[in-house]
Amino acid sequence: MGASDSKLVFKKGIFRLSEERNIAPDDEYWNSFWELPESAEDIFSLFAPADVRRTRDGALENLGTLLLAVTSRLFVLRHHPSFPDPELAPEREALNCIRVLTRVLPYIYEKESLQPWEEIFFWSKRRKLTRNASIANEVLFDDNDGTEGQPRAPAGEWEDAKPLAEELIDTLIDLLFFSDLTVPAQLHGRPKVSYAIWQSGVGCNTSIPTTKEHESNRCEILRLLLTLAGQSLYMTPNMLPQKGTRALTYVCTCPDKQVVLSVLCSLLNTTLKYNPASWRVPYNTLVFKDPKQILVTYTLQFLLATLLYPIPEQPGVTTPKNFYRHFLGRLHRPQDFQFIVDGMTRILNQPLHANSSYIPGTHSSNKFAPEIIMLFWEVTQCNKRFRSFIVDTERAHDFVILILFYALEYKNDASKQGVVRMCAFLLQTLGVEKNFGLNLNKSFDAQDTLPPAIRIAGFKGTYADFLVQSIYSLITTSQGKLSAIYPALLAVINNIAPYFDGLSAPTCAKIMQLFNSMSSPSFLLANETNHDLLQSLLESMNSIVEHQYKRNPQFIFAILKNRKRFEALRSFTLETGQEEIERRNRRRKESGASNDPLEPISTRSSVDSLRSPTASLSRASTLDHVPEEDGTFAIGEDDDSDDEEHPTPAPSSPSENPSRASSVGDDDVPRQVRGMSEKARGKMPAGANSFSRQNSISSLSSGPASSQSQPGVFAPSAQWIDSWLPELPLHTILTLIQQLTALIPRQAAASDTVMPATLHKIQEVKLVGVDPSPIRVHSFEWSQLALGWYESLLWGFIFTSEMHVAKGTVGIWNTTSIKLFRVQETAPQGPSLTSPRGAVDAVGSNIVSRIGSINLRGATPQAPAPSPALAGGGHTLPRNA
Repeated sequence: MGASDSKLVFKKGIFRLSEERNIAPDDEYWNSFWELPESAEDIFSLFAPADVRRTRDGALENLGTLLLAVTSRLFVLRHHPSFPDPELAPEREALNCIRVLTRVLPYIYEKESLQPWEEIFFWSKRRKLTRNASIANEVLFDDNDGTEGQPRAPAGEWEDAKPLAEELIDTLIDLLFFSDLTVPAQLHGRPKVSYAIWQSGVGCNTSIPTTKEHESNRCEILRLLLTLAGQSLYMTPNMLPQKGTRALTYVCTCPDKQVVLSVLCSLLNTTLKYNPASWRVPYNTLVFKDPKQILVTYTLQFLLATLLYPIPEQPGVTTPKNFYRHFLGRLHRPQDFQFIVDGMTRILNQPLHANSSYIPGTHSSNKFAPEIIMLFWEVTQCNKRFRSFIVDTERAHDFVILILFYALEYKNDASKQGVVRMCAFLLQTLGVEKNFGLNLNKSFDAQDTLPPAIRIAGFKGTYADFLVQSIYSLITTSQGKLSAIYPALLAVINNIAPYFDGLSAPTCAKIMQLFNSMSSPSFLLANETNHDLLQSLLESMNSIVEHQYKRNPQFIFAILKNRKRFEALRSFTLETGQEEIERRNRRRKESGASNDPLEPISTRSSVDSLRSPTASLSRASTLDHVPEEDGTFAIGEDDDSDDEEHPTPAPSSPSENPSRASSVGDDDVPRQVRGMSEKARGKMPAGANSFSRQNSISSLSSGPASSQSQPGVFAPSAQWIDSWLPELPLHTILTLIQQLTALIPRQAAASDTVMPATLHKIQEVKLVGVDPSPIRVHSFEWSQLALGWYESLLWGFIFTSEMHVAKGTVGIWNTTSIKLFRVQETAPQGPSLTSPRGAVDAVGSNIVSRIGSINLRGATPQAPAPSPALAGGGHTLPRNA
């Protein structure tokens, strides 16, 4: 539509859509929507949001007829024997139908009052014209939406049809594999739809030839499929997992194995064959218009949208499988796993190499890293063979370093807190495997090749040493921003602690520093749940002593060196704690500094995880700058069954609840759980782990709300201390201290540098009264709201990416009323070489979750109403002002 008069004709037609009521379905006017535009930008720029809304609100019957007209034309073209033929059945017309649907659908989804209309229009049973009648009329659908004036075919020429949305989705899936449209032309006489996997890799050893036009067409089709799935954006996080989106439910429950495998393998292989190293321009934000890179963006996003999607449960009805997730979990060939691992590491490794650049402003931002981390977590959860593969081949070591890199790189970036927490949950997922813990004892010699962000000065040790020291760094250098995942990070240590072999002295010192900080009165008395973090750390220390005493003499020496702290903890009282806080405050005033790495947050963050076996929490601190924390999550992993995703049973009582949850902090993620109380864990088989994705809504109300307190209200009492202090697992360590102090000279135990003779003597001691407890893992349980967070995190990635890919007027969801997270107006930034569009490139730089404002325990504690900023119920994404 290069001529300006042609654009004017199309724009006048847009005005007619809202100004003239009940335009007849057989009017030639409708042809203009697929005949005139020449690009997606033509449609998105001329069919403005105001035009769509004006038609939707003032002439809904015309909008319905438009949808019927473009879908009818798309179906006719798809079944035309000559399609795609420039004269008889033009490809351009099919693409324009797809573009119109992509433009219009979000504005239908955003209006809540249209849900009944949308349900009937797209999902009710229909009748359509027979093949002969459709060729004659080229209007396939009857007037089930109430439009008048639609021509009727003679009696007997109508037949029952699938709901409109189902036929549309089927057509789009077929078009992804259509001869000479998205795949090479088939020989004469062969079926037009071949379901040929696009790229070599999983399920296919050879790639099919492709062209830029084929790749561009795939992008357009995938974009419409994402638009259909994007109805998720117009639900709140707590509603999304319960209600779901019918389009994704239909896609994911497709019973045709060939279709599912062709789509799954095409998306997976196209994504993982991507090689970011092929980019030679350092300012790669300037070149995001490359069709192949855009195709990878959409393949990865639609792949994740299908894999993550939990099929909503219906009472009394067996929940169908998500076949995309099911077949990903059925992969078993080592070469497929090798392909997946190589593809993901190639993409995730990019910033590690790019960070060595000395060109100013070339700090690499891997566009796909969060999504690839999410994909890795998904495969790890749903495929136990893949977990075993990466652990047994020690490729897990590579991922540990990569995950730690992104966690440490993003730890102070408010927009990336969800990614950091996902990294912690991923490490915890890997930690349930015994061999993962054992293999971490391998020496890590490549530390000098790492980027400065994660390098540890003077490091010498194993992967386990590096992991523990990195976790220490995450906890102590994040300024309290990661308090939500302290339980997950401690659970990682808990899972691997029974297998530590030869911890280095610096690692032992870091663990002791954590203990000293978490056992300090200022930390314990800051709120009513911090003692649970201390208990989690003590359980890790007990595991080392009970299972690997002889192999960790440095750790035993560190305990002896800090014995007074352990002994003082047993006799801790409210009075002594408050006196210690006062003394510390005086010292701080005198010296002007604190040596406690957790001190900046210990009295201002509500690290409220692990609340006994219940899911209760506190959001209490008496000092300023307390992050707001208003809710509780239990988040878990996926049941790794070859055939089923078994529902997680609802807890029978609070004391039986197998997980502890922590609150949602100032960010966008459910707080991770630590595992089970000692009593509850004693009832769990050693090594048992569950990765159940589906679960009952009753899991949201696993504990009382009585512990929900308002900021500044919590006042510790002697009775409260008596409720948890006797339960701290100090017996093992106090027994060890008692026996070793009689054998190790006090001067040797107090020395800053341990002598080899002292270590040897420690190893020779046989402890009495210290028996190994069963090794138990600390794993997750998914809840409905945890899934809501997870899906909102994915759609936050997708929304932000779309703003990058489709800069200008062609963004799918621009200006629509999103409910899954809030889009915040921000001032434009100045242009730069790497950010020429200013704030458009900064969209998504401030994802801040307020899922915590939702009460998850089933009770209604008195709390202030959420601010208007939180009314949307999800993240906050800035939008260019």
